[in-house]
Amino acid sequence: METLSLDGRTALITGASSGIGTASAHALAREGVDLALAARREDRLDGIADEVESDHGVETLAVPTDVRDEEAVEAMVEETVERFGGLDILLNNAGLGRGGAVESLSTEDYRLMQETNVDGMFFATRAALPHLEESRGNLLFIGSFAGQYPRPSNPVYAATKWWTRGFAHSVEASVGDEGVAVTVINPTEVRTEFGSASGESFEERFEEGEVTEPEEIADAVVFAAGQRNSTVSELDLYRRDKFGHF
Repeated sequence: METLSLDGRTALITGASSGIGTASAHALAREGVDLALAARREDRLDGIADEVESDHGVETLAVPTDVRDEEAVEAMVEETVERFGGLDILLNNAGLGRGGAVESLSTEDYRLMQETNVDGMFFATRAALPHLEESRGNLLFIGSFAGQYPRPSNPVYAATKWWTRGFAHSVEASVGDEGVAVTVINPTEVRTEFGSASGESFEERFEEGEVTEPEEIADAVVFAAGQRNSTVSELDLYRRDKFGHF
């Protein structure tokens, strides 16, 4: 595929304070992309923004945001566009996982996953789309293997990721004529802090090399965002032994 120079473009990343979000910030910055970084942890976000700016010489903006808050998400996009004069790439990365059978899952955990993984992606997409249509930009979603196959251990989380894929591809169908590329990236386990709120994180559970590293997902983000005329509709990045444990 013919690729496009990303130098001078602007990206907004949700969930940017760790894992895939932080790795994607560095990967895009290496290509010359200016970045707005959004997450709830303000101190951590400021540190990452400073590090990315220092390491790669791009402009950064820290935009502390809870994606569950509709008004905050709208302000996040407005502040990004005001600072950089537009928006070329939105990476919908913020997500939350809570395991457990349906009968034992608390209403609080159910709502947290719905509000983060469903509402948050909708709010960000809705606010960003007019700007992405103007720039003929890229809308990227971090999906999951759990959004492709039944997951008996965490059916509600899986359902939110099935929603992500269905929403993303339906948006893809509706904005393709406007020149917006839409991509869903589906990892299996990625060695990050994911899962730490309810137990052992993937970073703690797996040794380096056992599962996908966040930098591998970040490389997929750069690849998808760099297409000139085409859209990378879906990318699956699975640990090599995944189907042996499925």
